[in-house]
Amino acid sequence: MGEPGYDAWPVSLVCGDLILRPIRYRDHTEWASVRSRNVSWLSPWEATNPSPGGRLPTFREMVRALNAQARSLAGLPFVIEERRPLLKRPVIIGQLTVSTIVWGSAMNATLGYWVDKDVAGRGVAPTAVAMATDHCFNVLGLHRVEINIRPENVASLRVVEKLGFRFEGLRPKLLHINGQWADHRSYALTRDEVPDGLLKLWLEQRSEKK
Repeated sequence: MGEPGYDAWPVSLVCGDLILRPIRYRDHTEWASVRSRNVSWLSPWEATNPSPGGRLPTFREMVRALNAQARSLAGLPFVIEERRPLLKRPVIIGQLTVSTIVWGSAMNATLGYWVDKDVAGRGVAPTAVAMATDHCFNVLGLHRVEINIRPENVASLRVVEKLGFRFEGLRPKLLHINGQWADHRSYALTRDEVPDGLLKLWLEQRSEKK
């Protein structure tokens, strides 16, 4: 399959009350509020800039860069939202980014995510990952999706284990995280491993456990 057409991006993905949709400049206030509430929850796993005096981009700079990647289908920047009965509109509860999309003979991508601590343990992260993975496989036509996780990040490791991502090995000092070069465990899934879709498999698995 070649590169995807117009339906690959922008796009919103929906599963029940969960929504993945493109990040926007006007998300800044709400996004920053969620991040502020989750500083201690997220900071051990946060990317940092190893350059002397280096800094991470501002929200506006981040969105501008992510949108540029999306226009060239080098990445897909989603926020994770949830519909709530008493509110008029969905609320932001996390972020999921498909990055480093490689076409040609590789046809793969890397996926990263974070969620609000208040929704942890409710299946939000696995569902969002499954939704994005299916979009990568079925709409973009990618062959492989990879997720890299710090060995100490137990919550995130549970996500890939629940979804059946295959452990491929330890990658020493892969990324600069929380002020130091950090090892990561690499997990991956290929399209032929989930011919009926990862989301369908995950939802069936959850249903069986109820």
